[in-house]
Amino acid sequence: MRPFIYLILLILNTYSVQCFAARVAILIDDIGNHANDLTTLDISGQLSYAILPYTPYADSFSQRAASLSRDVILHVPMEAVSGKALGPGALTSDMDKSALQKQLITALDDYPKVIGVNNHMGSFLTQKVVPMAWTMEVLRDRSLFFIDSKTSKDSQAQNMAKLFGVANASRHVFLDNIPNETQMMFRLKQLIHIAKKSGRGIAIAHPYPETIKFLPNAINALKEEGIELVPVSELLTHQPIRLASQKDAD
Repeated sequence: MRPFIYLILLILNTYSVQCFAARVAILIDDIGNHANDLTTLDISGQLSYAILPYTPYADSFSQRAASLSRDVILHVPMEAVSGKALGPGALTSDMDKSALQKQLITALDDYPKVIGVNNHMGSFLTQKVVPMAWTMEVLRDRSLFFIDSKTSKDSQAQNMAKLFGVANASRHVFLDNIPNETQMMFRLKQLIHIAKKSGRGIAIAHPYPETIKFLPNAINALKEEGIELVPVSELLTHQPIRLASQKDAD
């Protein structure tokens, strides 16, 4: 009987490894300002993209990305601790609920191909529970997901996403904070380590010339490590926060 049990455990372990192989998503932010951004769609592999609202190439990029079955989300400018200028379509802490939600809804209406949202900057606003709740209310009503760019360690965005039942995830690595090959390879190795340890990893990159040149090599490196590159929508958490009921409190 004991050898039979060992055989079953070996089969289950093999099946588990095959079904739960490490997966990684690479999300290219800040898309839309330059015609050269369109060249990121020529890179072979399931990259994902975040378009800045009201930029010159945002609409054409989102249309083409959708036609290629690539994930495209809206990169919504949000207030930063630095007070840096945000550009059109920004969400700020001085907005009331009506103004914030109207700003977000208008941008989403202008880009019907987007399937989710992430924050552009936002180190200040994402710390604020109430604006994040208003944001997630809109995303819930539109069945959109949220990726927290994690520009603040104190971000409340995912907590509010879970509270409102919005599918969500967060960035693990910025791939090209320093856009040279040595530094990007260092960040890629961090991503690979995270993915192998937890089964998943999300990197954010940008359409810098150096990054565009590096990405094909990065995708090949992932393959060599046995890691699957997937759309960011495949790495979402769907578990809502369960609020304590009166019965639980008793």
